Amino acid sequence: MPLDPYVSDLNSLGLSKAPADTRVVVAMSGGVDSSVVAAMLAEEGYDVVGVTLQLYDHGAALARKGACCAGRDIHDARRVAERMGFPHYVLDYENVFRESVIDEFADSYLAGATPVPCIRCNERVKFRDLLGVARELDADCMATGHYIRRMVGPMGAELHRAADPARDQSYFLFSTTPEQLDYLRFPLGGLGSKAETRALAARFGLPVADKPDSQDICFVPNGNYAAVIEKLRPGAAEPGDIVDREGHVLGRHDGVLRYTVGQRRGLGIGGLDEPLFVVRLDADKRQVVVGPREMLKSRTIALREINWLGDGAFEGEHEVLVRVRSTRQPVPALLRPAEGGAEVTLLSAEEGVAPGQACVFYAPEGTRVLGGGWIARAA
Repeated sequence: MPLDPYVSDLNSLGLSKAPADTRVVVAMSGGVDSSVVAAMLAEEGYDVVGVTLQLYDHGAALARKGACCAGRDIHDARRVAERMGFPHYVLDYENVFRESVIDEFADSYLAGATPVPCIRCNERVKFRDLLGVARELDADCMATGHYIRRMVGPMGAELHRAADPARDQSYFLFSTTPEQLDYLRFPLGGLGSKAETRALAARFGLPVADKPDSQDICFVPNGNYAAVIEKLRPGAAEPGDIVDREGHVLGRHDGVLRYTVGQRRGLGIGGLDEPLFVVRLDADKRQVVVGPREMLKSRTIALREINWLGDGAFEGEHEVLVRVRSTRQPVPALLRPAEGGAEVTLLSAEEGVAPGQACVFYAPEGTRVLGGGWIARAA
């Protein structure tokens, strides 16, 4: 069965070549997903070249076991390549990753935002620099282990949600450009579940068949954001006040970076008449602003850095579905261009819309991803 049922050209990747004449660079993180992609393509007879990016020093305090793109994971990717009989290369991208992803992550958090570094990694490292490497290797395309689908529509390549909603990674890939989509392939997007992926890994005899999925951000040990930022920006955890919506001081905190919008626990301001939540972070004033739950709700969202994947130019008003957090379901909204980016009006208010997160657009019907932008502010 072809890897992508939506193409009908000579080979399963939609290219007019025999598999043996088609060079594919596979971005290998050392996990089961990208390993299965490489093994599937190698079994089909493609000229597979595996490439792994070392993104940080696994011996440093920032790294943790079980994360991608360092230490053991590079070793695992190499073992898969040896097992399937294709070449594998490791490229040192530690400086690029720090400058393009980690530094912005730290600065955004210190500014009171809630960044999503995985999106920036895909945008600035994997789908920019690594894709360039693939072209230098004379590859016809680059394949990854992401759960998302590339389909060919009347206007060219389109991005669609994965067949398995539980594994869909479209939120993290909204900034993929049309030019990149022409070159990229996502063989796992059509699979029905992660169990199918692991079954394939077992059939190929891959050493990573039972390897656990990575969970947290790769360079954040045990999800401890504050510890990482304090290491990157010494002295950043300056104390300040916890205030209500009128500015009355309710308590003290030991650093804005230790709080996120929507947080309720750990505020240390008990004994009040109603539960309070973090509704805003003011890094300039070093204030954590709290309020009742209804203050978390937003209807209007201002976006910056829009990436439009719909047909034609981004203009006029669009009825769309939007996802404002990776864990949320898409909800109905109106989307229109605005100065500096775009404006989204939600048909029903959403809680916890936070600057620094992404807002991803979907077609009202079907599975197509129409692009997205970065949340600048919400009202």
